[in-house]
Amino acid sequence: MKTTPSPGNSISIRLRYPNDIGKLADISSAIAGVGGSMGTIDVVQSDRTHITRDIVVNTTGEDHAEKIVVSVKNIASVEMISVHDCTFKLHEGGKLDVVSKSPLKDYIDLSMAYTPGVARVCQAIHKDPSVARDYTIRRSTVAVITDGSAVLGLGNIGALASLPVMEGKAVLFKEFGGVNSFPVCVDTTDIEVLIETARAISVTFGGINLEDIAAPRCFEVERRVTESVDIPVFHDDQHGTAVVTGAAFINAVKVAGKNPADMRAVVVGAGAAGCACTRALMDLGIGDVIVCDRKGAIYRGRDDKTPSKAWLAKVTNKENRQGALKDVLTGADLFLGLSGPNLLRGDDMRVMAKDPIIFALSNPTPEVPPEEVADFAAVVATGRSDYPNQINNVLCFPGLFRGLLDSGVKRVTREMLTAASRAIASVIEPDELRADYVIPSAFNEKVAECVTQAVMDVAADPNLPKTPVYFEF
Repeated sequence: MKTTPSPGNSISIRLRYPNDIGKLADISSAIAGVGGSMGTIDVVQSDRTHITRDIVVNTTGEDHAEKIVVSVKNIASVEMISVHDCTFKLHEGGKLDVVSKSPLKDYIDLSMAYTPGVARVCQAIHKDPSVARDYTIRRSTVAVITDGSAVLGLGNIGALASLPVMEGKAVLFKEFGGVNSFPVCVDTTDIEVLIETARAISVTFGGINLEDIAAPRCFEVERRVTESVDIPVFHDDQHGTAVVTGAAFINAVKVAGKNPADMRAVVVGAGAAGCACTRALMDLGIGDVIVCDRKGAIYRGRDDKTPSKAWLAKVTNKENRQGALKDVLTGADLFLGLSGPNLLRGDDMRVMAKDPIIFALSNPTPEVPPEEVADFAAVVATGRSDYPNQINNVLCFPGLFRGLLDSGVKRVTREMLTAASRAIASVIEPDELRADYVIPSAFNEKVAECVTQAVMDVAADPNLPKTPVYFEF
């Protein structure tokens, strides 16, 4: 499958060349000729004879970037002053700062922010621990906790190498939800150490976002941490994916003209996201779901099932269908890919029901090339930002945690997740809904506001159930 150049692999080239008509066009042609996609172009310096420009070029990776550099270097009279990787440049020195909310102008401020005045606040918390929420960062700060065992697209790279991802998560929390958060990368392969670390540091935070923890351990970690702390715990890889997938499903069925109760979905990927998304679809009223792993459909009576797959066999696949992924796709209304790249070709999916909904979320390369299903699918969604309908967890977790923190609840519930899905879907007005717009942009400011309000409404309603989000297999 052809890979699209991405800003995530962009380079910035500084060039000095004669300020002649057509020279920039020569440079553009050289870049385009080897598949580069030009972004911003800035003038650094200009005089009567020469001009220096910084040109950002999106590439598909290091080898492609090198081809672009060589192509530009071969242009006569063009001097390449420097080249740098834009992504690495952005990460220099990390992506986070600690910013004080309390400027210290004089000894008066100092005596209140620190000694001796701070002792009075400490004593108040010692007397009544609940007031810590009023007088510390606990009211507004989330811990992003990982062991680095299942980093998206990278796998088990460990705690240290996962730190840039966790920093990025903290940036998303702040930028999209106004939520303060901090990465906590725990250097361990021992599940007991991970759970105890999360419990021990929980007194500092108002919520815990578990991130990139491998299945099946993630299920136990979420359940046991939730049971041991007095703040909400949320595993985003499970429930964030499920919430946003649910939102896209709500709108996609409207575009496709389908009734959820009459639909059958095929989910490929039986890990954390697969279990959570399956449950979310069921909570939204879908008729049936068949989940596939590497061995094909999960069904009652199949051996070699883990506890999570045994649960899937029990609650899904009403007709107990068996066979490979391609076999159970016949007649399906929805395909949800949560596994790996290029599992299927477009022709493999033509056996689905008329006007199928196809969510191919493997990132960066989907389970099926979107271009190969566009002519017969009613709706296509991916996990990529360069295709329409990006199913991105950032639509969920910033607003969700904002609602959790502001309401002061101690637990995330399934009712909150369903409400969050409906809130995200509602951002798109009925007259705006179309095949290439079933899920709002991550940059739509209404999203976080709607999710926050939905969570707070559920939290404030005493008549609603409070069903735990964690699985008990």
